[in-house]
Amino acid sequence: MRLSRFLRALPALVLGLVLLSPAPSAHAGVSGVSGVSTVSGASTVSGASTVSGASTVSAVRVLRYDASRAAEFRTVIDQAAQVWNASVTNVRLVAGTPADFTVLADNGWPRTSRTSLGRGTIWMGREATSEGYYPLRIATHEIGHILGLPDRRTGLCSDLMSGSSAPVSCTNANPSAAERSAVNANFAGSALLGGSAALFVDRPDAARLAPAA
Repeated sequence: MRLSRFLRALPALVLGLVLLSPAPSAHAGVSGVSGVSTVSGASTVSGASTVSGASTVSAVRVLRYDASRAAEFRTVIDQAAQVWNASVTNVRLVAGTPADFTVLADNGWPRTSRTSLGRGTIWMGREATSEGYYPLRIATHEIGHILGLPDRRTGLCSDLMSGSSAPVSCTNANPSAAERSAVNANFAGSALLGGSAALFVDRPDAARLAPAA
């Protein structure tokens, strides 16, 4: 009689033991699917920040330019944009419309009218190229004004913003370390710097013609 009762109660006892057994830990010995991080030693997707030691990525400002009316200088403007894209990290230049700045061609001296940081009009004047100045250096120099750089008439070829004060033979079209740093600083964060309206004329006697401060 007792054996019969025990046999009838046995399934319920077995079920109770199963329910009372501890479940295996979800974190113990887990092998992750490819690309999935574990809690310890977590890895992040490229460009993302970890919670511990998080890093922030500055937003890159994209400026569109229209060189469709730059005549024979259209290709050199594209090359100058690539020089700047390879030199700085906080701003990127792309051809397109509506444009932030426009590039034109005429028979005067190269010049830039900047209305605000990243905006304005560039004239690729043929007077400079007819005298032997290097077109790519002219183009990167003028875009430098759009990016907030002033003229620095040091006479040094290594300084992009020295412009026509450098020898006519100068073919350096790359910004210096200081010039690259200044542009990155201009476009760092949400408070954009160096954006006051100004007119820059790149001709050999520009310093003499400039009004006194």
